[in-house]
Amino acid sequence: MDKKQTIHWEHDYVVQVYRRPDFVLERGRGCTLYDSDGNAYLDMVAGIAVNALGYADPQLVALMREAATGLVHVSNLYHTAPHAKLAKLLTETSFADRVHYANSGAEANESAFKFARKYARTHFGEGKTDIVAFSGAFHGRLFGTLAATPREAYQAPFRPLMPGVRLATFNDINSAAETIDDQVAAVIVEPVQGEGGIHPAKVEFLQGLRDLCNRHQALLIFDEIQCGVGRTGYLWAHQGYGVTPDILTAAKPLAGGLPIGAVLVTEAVAAAMAPGDHGSTFAGGVFVTTVAEAIVRRISEPAFLQSVREKGEHFAARLRAIASPHIQEVRGRGLMLGVKLDMPATEVVQAGYQHGLLIVSAGKQVVRFVPPLIINKDEIDEAVDRFATILAQF
Repeated sequence: MDKKQTIHWEHDYVVQVYRRPDFVLERGRGCTLYDSDGNAYLDMVAGIAVNALGYADPQLVALMREAATGLVHVSNLYHTAPHAKLAKLLTETSFADRVHYANSGAEANESAFKFARKYARTHFGEGKTDIVAFSGAFHGRLFGTLAATPREAYQAPFRPLMPGVRLATFNDINSAAETIDDQVAAVIVEPVQGEGGIHPAKVEFLQGLRDLCNRHQALLIFDEIQCGVGRTGYLWAHQGYGVTPDILTAAKPLAGGLPIGAVLVTEAVAAAMAPGDHGSTFAGGVFVTTVAEAIVRRISEPAFLQSVREKGEHFAARLRAIASPHIQEVRGRGLMLGVKLDMPATEVVQAGYQHGLLIVSAGKQVVRFVPPLIINKDEIDEAVDRFATILAQF
């Protein structure tokens, strides 16, 4: 099917909740995508921080082909080895004792909220139900997670949202202390905010949240859906902070582009849940957990994580060296970087298409760089050069 037909059918038959550029992506290799006209794009989006191993990775392709010859789905009514193997690996590489599977990041966060409320009810009785989230947060677009995502444009058309969500100021421990009390069941925070503009949390802020949660017997939830699974140069972003949560949510890169979410919890949290308290038809499927186990094993290798940290430092240094009056700040960790501009980020994103560069915004004035973790320094340099050229034309 040609490009015009594809775009025409998308326009006529798909619910229009996305604005897409005027080309059709067809294939990819490494960190490069190709459209149906043969144009190449250096990809700094990675499916929104999903495709950690890039495109057409030989090991991943071979594994998917082999896995597709076996079971793909049987539901959670039965035991299968892959979901057990992945759970064991996730606990061995984290603070957690147990894992619950979901199908997406938003579902993982919704699950975390349910776990927290059940834990609070089990241990403290009625009334301890509130969730504390922070300014600039993005935790999803379902009713519970949307309530914890303080963006008026996202929330306004869908009110009333889930009640019981309080908001405090990100990276302001005094604001958090004023907001968290004994009626709070859980506090949710991104160690590095993604959609909110690539804002890393301060070490003392996360440490302070841990102390506040201990004091008020609330659970601390780290949303690592975008910043987890190697993105910051640590398998889990909080490992670079030395602060441990009670619950962690993961999703985006966990299965290399296949839909999966995971909720990592301590034994104490898991013990509050009973059969029938929560569930999902598709979550933890045989095919997707087979792939996810291989990806976690590869990314968790110390040499792989060290390379992400080194490449992230190189990338940030190159971005800071761009001589452009439009750049106000470069921030982030590892290969999760944001460039704050003095102009709308969408204009730069759109200009990138003409220069063979795929980038994405993170807020109105921030351009986000979340490339495949396998990117090399030559590709980083090329991306920065193209970005500088784009800025120069404004």
